[in-house]
Amino acid sequence: MITMTSVEAQTRFGELIDRSQREPIQVTRRGRTVAYVVSEHDMQELVSLRKRREEAARWYATYSAALSQERGAPALTDADVDRLVHELR
Repeated sequence: MITMTSVEAQTRFGELIDRSQREPIQVTRRGRTVAYVVSEHDMQELVSLRKRREEAARWYATYSAALSQERGAPALTDADVDRLVHELR
């Protein structure tokens, strides 16, 4: 991944846009990452991935709730999960 400072990105904006079509560009300010510039294609892939992840999470929540009802078991809360994880450590 290419890295540019925010000053370079301002002065070479046309190049920044052209290069972002080939690979993501990391923009930094004072040594810290402040932004990424990506092509439209890459952005569409990220949006699609996020949408699929949200759909999978909704499906799993529905499945898990149905399974709990089927078994008659109470649903686990976040606190229950935290407690169980800490017990296993």
